[in-house]
Amino acid sequence: MSAKTFTVEDAQAANLVLVGVEKGRQAVHDLVTAYRANRRTGSANSKTRGEVSGNNKKIFKQKGTGNARHGDKRAPIFVGGGVVFGPRPRDYSKHVTKNVRKLALRRVLGDLTRAGTISTVDSFTIPDGKTKSFVAAVSALTPPAKILMVGTSFDDSTYLAGRNVSWVQLVTASDLNVEQLLLAKSVILVGDAVTTLANRTA
Repeated sequence: MSAKTFTVEDAQAANLVLVGVEKGRQAVHDLVTAYRANRRTGSANSKTRGEVSGNNKKIFKQKGTGNARHGDKRAPIFVGGGVVFGPRPRDYSKHVTKNVRKLALRRVLGDLTRAGTISTVDSFTIPDGKTKSFVAAVSALTPPAKILMVGTSFDDSTYLAGRNVSWVQLVTASDLNVEQLLLAKSVILVGDAVTTLANRTA
């Protein structure tokens, strides 16, 4: 089993649509920003003076004490009082259109192809499910680095063998995203993954 460098000519033969460096940069930025924003939980929450525990009783009379006038003890200036303009639960998610997603994928795949980062293999399976066999098989294809293996699917034994290898990520071509491609030092397309990517970029 040997890996073959994926070229622009191979992409054209597989009907994989790529774009050059003149377009798609903003699409990549918008998509990665959306990925990271959508991972935020937005669950930070502080209590206002209407939500903290305590009653509405005036802490001392209005006049005659020499102190500043105050109402209840839940005011923000008191310890244990409410928080002014504190964080509230919110939705950070961003929407990116289908065309922008497609353009970003075309741009990143084009950059990686021109850089010679992408290679292809006919198949990749680890029948015995052993991590040692997995590492040996991957190392035979490309030097150990941040490797992204993209296939139409992987069997259970292959997933089992590779789950503890931090520098290799197995992902299906239908689930592949732009951020994963940008973080990878080397991308290996297995079998018909090129066809699936061609359909996604068409």
